[in-house]
Parts: sequence; structure tokens; C-alpha cells
Amino acid sequence: MNEPSASQPLVIIGNGIAGITCARHVRKRSPRPVVVISAETDHFFSRTALMYIYMGHMKYEHTKPYEDWFWVKNNITLVRKYVVRIDTEKRELHFDDETRMMYGDLVLATGSKSNFFGWPGQDLKGVQGLYSYPDLQRMEADTQGISRAVVVGGGLIGVEMVEMLHSRGIHVTFLVRESEFWRNVLPAEEAALISRHLREHGIDLRLNTELKELLPDAQGRVRAVVTSQGEEIACQFAGITVGVSPNTEMARQSGIACERGILVNEFFETEVPHVYAIGDCAQYRTPPPGRRAIEPLWYTGRFHGETLALTLTGKRTAYQPGPWFNSAKFFDIEYQTYGDVKANAAENEKAFYWEHAGGKMSFRAVFDAASQKLIGINVFGIRLRHEMFDQWLREGRTVSHAIEHLADANFDPEFYRTFEHEIARAFHTQTGITITPRPKSLLRIFKRPQYS
Repeated sequence: MNEPSASQPLVIIGNGIAGITCARHVRKRSPRPVVVISAETDHFFSRTALMYIYMGHMKYEHTKPYEDWFWVKNNITLVRKYVVRIDTEKRELHFDDETRMMYGDLVLATGSKSNFFGWPGQDLKGVQGLYSYPDLQRMEADTQGISRAVVVGGGLIGVEMVEMLHSRGIHVTFLVRESEFWRNVLPAEEAALISRHLREHGIDLRLNTELKELLPDAQGRVRAVVTSQGEEIACQFAGITVGVSPNTEMARQSGIACERGILVNEFFETEVPHVYAIGDCAQYRTPPPGRRAIEPLWYTGRFHGETLALTLTGKRTAYQPGPWFNSAKFFDIEYQTYGDVKANAAENEKAFYWEHAGGKMSFRAVFDAASQKLIGINVFGIRLRHEMFDQWLREGRTVSHAIEHLADANFDPEFYRTFEHEIARAFHTQTGITITPRPKSLLRIFKRPQYS
């Protein structure tokens, strides 16, 4: 296959964070033509802000990081079409309106889609997932004037949908198949903490409960769900939030190798020359150390786009993201995780866990039993600096070092109460190791922020 010429466009399918970041960074480094194709929206928007549109905190236009004129000014062509097939031999895209487009290099950034598992009634009106802007528009239309809803699935999208519905005074029943909320990801104590918090907000949380079927009314709208226990729960809306899957249908039909996601190497290259995949839809054949094979997160999509842009502009660069991290919000409790904190600790691991008496804040450190090296951190209700835990994990610091210097990681606003000494006392009680927390380093207090 011939190398693309400078005049042949880089075409990116998908205008989410991965695709748009790639387009922007290619433009910074090269004058080559860039085309971004999406059937979802005209312009890039912050997918993580969808819930705040529904809750009335933002408008759709507030979720667009760039003004509409930005794309013309930066010579990035936006195309609102749907690609049905890729002819990888001819380097040609086929659209659903029977038109075609040639490409030089092709980036697949097609994102994810909500999981549905063939439940009877899952196609009824008022039954949906939440991933795209059209999903939000459907939810807006189908929840007008309703009083009861059911949300199925105990993950991050599920709790977001629960909060969205709850904000409008809609009674929500939340079906979670695990013994506590998100127990397949969180250790038992943190899962129980969030379960309590949901119930305190008036959420009807049903644990160890799965969906069996959805029942229609005379107009073909959902009127109830039936649980795995045989209970019928009345509702006028059912949110299906049992995870997402990489959006690979177009790639599969075009002969591009896929498993769960589109298979790529450390350079985001598929087996087809000049075809790449990034973001939620990509699956590493060999994941980077400490990372997942599929990373459906906002920040990882941004990292993917930045890294691939280097390769596409002549500086072939492998993806090296460093330690895992993530953050979320469960109503008014913030959550951060760094490194590897499993739902159940491995044999070589030990865990220290502290929870505030009020039941709204907690801190967990997982460490190697032999070397005491820090493996991962979970924190709820206290803001900690990502840069510090990223540094300590990269440097192989011990759990004692992290607790001793915890003040340097504290990111809560001035005059907030801090808990370093309380955490250190609990660590001594559980491990027998005495640690005197150090005050925040003056270098950290006066360090000027770095802006790119």
C-alpha cells in the first residue's frame, strides 16, 4: 500500500475527546488537511457534562470547549455524516447517503455504546442508556411529567442517571446486582459507604437484584420492570446502565481485527496500514504496565489523541500513560483512585483503611506485603493531588512515605479541616508503625502552577 501524500487528508471518525484531541494536536504540528466525521453532533462537546445539562446547571452550548468558529479558523473540516463501511484497499469511506470520501490516514475514534443484553421489553419507549447527546435528548423528552423511574446497573453511569432523575423529584429505584454499590470495583467498606449515602438521599437501592424483563403499557411505553426475584416495580422510565462496549461494528464489517475493541499496538496501529484506533473503541493487544486493555475514560481519550498525533506528524511515539487513576462523584461525595486498588486484595497485598466517624470520608492505601511499596490509593470526600500519587507510584515509594507526606497531596480549599494526623493514628493502630505526618512542604505551598 502506498504512503499517503501530504495532500491526502487525515480523516478522524468520531468527534469525542480522543478524536478531537488528535485533530488539534496534528494541526499544531502539521499543515496537512484534517477532516473530522461525526453523526452525533455538529461540534465537539464535553460528554461528561451531559448530566449537568439535564440537571439545569449548564446549557448544551456551555459544554462546547471551543467556539463554533474555532474549527474553520484552524482549518479542521467537520463533516456530519454516518460511515457505514471502510474500503481499506482503496482508502475510501462509504457513507449512508451513498457518497464516498478518500483518506490518507484514518483514525477510528468511534467511542462506546450502552450495553443491552436482550431483555424482553428493552426496546420499549422510555427504556434507554446514557452515552450520547441524542440519548440525553431522548431522556429529556421521555421523563417529562413522570413520577417513578428504575435505573439498572451499579456503575458510574448508573449513579449519574440516578442523580439526574432525583434532581427533578422523580422517585428512583436503583437495581444493583452486587452485594453493595459497585462492589465489583470497590472494596467492601467503600462500597457500603456509597450504598449508605445513596439511601440517605432517598434512593430506593435494591442490592443483589437484577433485571428480568420490562413490561409495556397499551401505548408501547414501559410501565414496570420485573426483577430477578419476580417483583414488579412500576415506572414510566427505565435507565439501562450496565456498562458500555466499544463501538466496533463498522470496523468489524470492514475487516479490521477486533476482539471486544479494535485491536491496536502501543502506537495505536491496527493491522491495516494507515488505520489507527484511539479512545473507548481501542483495545491494546498488550496493555501498558498497570493499565487495562480497554480504557473508556475521558482523560485516557485525551492522552490517546495527544500520543497518536505525534506519530501522525512524523514522531512515532508509543503510549506510556503511567499509573492508573480515575475520579468520580457520588452525589456530593468525591472519589479518587490512583494505582491499582482491587475489589478484593491479592495475596501479596495488604490494605490500610481509615473512615471518618461521620461516614462520608475515607482513605485506603494498598501496599505490597513484603516491600511495603505503595500499590494504590482510594479516597472519598477528601481532595488529593494527582501529581503527588503519580510521582510516589512511579518512584516506588512506601505506604509509610505516603502517609508521612500526605499533607503535600492535600488539595482541599484553605480552611478545610485536614485529617493527616487522624489517618496516621489509625495506621499505627492497624500496623503498629508510628508515623508523624509532616506539614505541607513550603516548596509545594509556593510552587507556581504550570500552564500549557
